Amino acid sequence: MAEAIARGILRSGVLEPGDMLAADPQEARRRWFEKELEIPTCAENEEVAARAPVIVLAVKPQRIDKALAGIVLGPNKLVISVCAGISTAHIERLAAEGTRVVRSMPNTPMLVGCGIAVICGGRHATDEDLATAERLLGAAAEVIRIPEAGMDAVTAVSGSGPAYFLYLVELLTAAGVELDLPERTARRLARMTFEGTAKLLAESGEEPEDLRKKVTSPGGTTEAALRWLDAHGFGTIFVDGVKAARDRGRELGR
Repeated sequence: MAEAIARGILRSGVLEPGDMLAADPQEARRRWFEKELEIPTCAENEEVAARAPVIVLAVKPQRIDKALAGIVLGPNKLVISVCAGISTAHIERLAAEGTRVVRSMPNTPMLVGCGIAVICGGRHATDEDLATAERLLGAAAEVIRIPEAGMDAVTAVSGSGPAYFLYLVELLTAAGVELDLPERTARRLARMTFEGTAKLLAESGEEPEDLRKKVTSPGGTTEAALRWLDAHGFGTIFVDGVKAARDRGRELGR
């Protein structure tokens, strides 16, 4: 996500590479940021915390405590967190009193400038802080504000959502192979079908259920597949899977 956010910011011209500083313990990753994005780097989080007024915290949720250990923040710092499941209150407890925290959940389509990001503010975050987060994330995503109580659901729907979409592409490819199509052909058919449908949904302005009905002729092949999926509980299974993602987000935040 750090890469996706950085690419979006650079692509939009909101900041120049020299206006940013990236910290990563892995030398290979630092070299990549320097070579590919021309962003200066350092090995220690403390250096970023000392130099930057706005800090994007993009680490695995299990590493949040370690990432903030020994770092001095406070009222003059804005932390924008993209850590799944980690509440603003948790970050505020780790940081110095008064640290302004904005919690966000962007998704990986930000890499191609087509993401969605949801944000909420902590106790000390101001409207200006939320506007700053919107400006940075909005370089490559549509940004929505919601109360923090809904953030784990957002993580399950749009944060994890690209993986569900890609998993369906994998399954459709596998189905094509099982129906005796060459794997290369099945992969191409599945990929282009999903790409084209996503573009159709985006550009038509119609609701997904309306577009689906246009493809589903009474007594036809599409209806046969959808009836079978419904009869075997596909909808319930899928929704339960998304709920499992939400529940895991809650666990990570404990």
